[in-house]
Amino acid sequence: MIAEDLLKILVCPETKQPLRQADRSVLEKVNERIARGDLRNRDGQEVTEPIEEALVTLDGAVLYPVRDGIPVLLIGESISLEAHHEA
Repeated sequence: MIAEDLLKILVCPETKQPLRQADRSVLEKVNERIARGDLRNRDGQEVTEPIEEALVTLDGAVLYPVRDGIPVLLIGESISLEAHHEA
């Protein structure tokens, strides 16, 4: 889990929106897509490893994985959630 003080200063490198912890339902849906083999990151590479932790933009459109406790804030590594976005 990302420390609250760090989370307060992290922003999306593309839109500069604040980031929040992805909730369990978002992670479950992303991991279902990974298991089906139909999830690609924004660089077009297939995502094959389950995502245990992630950060999401405030509007819920983009997910950034957290690997070994480190947020991967690279646009190409991010995952677009817009097609599967929930209000």
